[in-house]
Amino acid sequence: MTREKQFSTVVLNWFDHHGRKNLPWQQNITPYSIWVSEIMLQQTQVTTVIPYFERFIKRMPNVQALASAKLDDVLHLWSGLGYYSRARNLHNAAITIVDKHEGKFPASVAELSELPGIGRSTAGAIAAISMGIKAPILDGNVRRVLARYHTITGWPGQASVQKKLWAIAEAATPSERTADYTQAMMDLGAMVCTRGKPNCVICPLTQDCLARIAGVQSMFPSPKPKRQLPEKHIHMLMVVNCFGEVLLEKRPSTGIWGGLWSFPELAPEAELEAEASIKTGLQLDSFEQWKSFRHTFSHYHLNITPVKAIATKAVDRIARSKAWYWYNTEAPTRLGLAAPVKKLITALSKSSTLKHEKHRE
Repeated sequence: MTREKQFSTVVLNWFDHHGRKNLPWQQNITPYSIWVSEIMLQQTQVTTVIPYFERFIKRMPNVQALASAKLDDVLHLWSGLGYYSRARNLHNAAITIVDKHEGKFPASVAELSELPGIGRSTAGAIAAISMGIKAPILDGNVRRVLARYHTITGWPGQASVQKKLWAIAEAATPSERTADYTQAMMDLGAMVCTRGKPNCVICPLTQDCLARIAGVQSMFPSPKPKRQLPEKHIHMLMVVNCFGEVLLEKRPSTGIWGGLWSFPELAPEAELEAEASIKTGLQLDSFEQWKSFRHTFSHYHLNITPVKAIATKAVDRIARSKAWYWYNTEAPTRLGLAAPVKKLITALSKSSTLKHEKHRE
């Protein structure tokens, strides 16, 4: 028996007794359900994903439903999950599958990889788990298992290191029970060979794991080189009208929070009251600055200072424009909202000012 064959046999034996088999996307498996789950699971833990996945599938049970949905509805279901480009790519890929593939998922890793938001590893997971195609994957969990087992030095994000890991992953992937093996590798990394404290005592690979033998598990895989994140500062303008509604502005389709609805933003050095009126075209008063807080993205820190203001008189351009929306906190519309915006809307709905404006009307 080759070392690769022995590796996959041990992993599959472990999966039969200890692997996860009751996750929502493991029931009635389809390429669509596996695709949605894999996209949601990128940089997000299983426990967080489960309720999002269940809501998403209930509202959009197949690729045709997703393709025909409005982007706002997709982003609404994604709100709070973060990394919103995933949702936009999901929507765009669904449209492509319906328009160019007659609603059927491509049956090869190469074709799947051509769809928006689907890289080689995600394509491999879809192909292996839902179609039984022999295809390796290399998500974070699998990288960690292989890097420790073979003591592969270097940060896995480097092209040379990634090339080594892909070669190992491909050699180890069996021709039979590919779906189970793929799930087993993800489970092994998530449940046993964890990032902080790997549980080597119960790991099926412990006998031959080079990192465990040398006692250097914590050194693999090598971490991404650290760099200090830059900081940005903004004011978020929270305008409330006489009906207790909150003014939201649609963000550009690309970039941070692309396509989501947010509060109008003002530069920290701006003349706040004057710039707020110019930006919104509204007559505003009763400005109230709230305590600043930080929201961290993968590549910078965003320091947010919320500023609440009352709209004493509206103008027609707000009513006519598709870029502005008066959001009713008591009867909320299905809109995509970033986590900090949802947090602030919740705080606003409980504030005395909002209640006062509703009462005044």
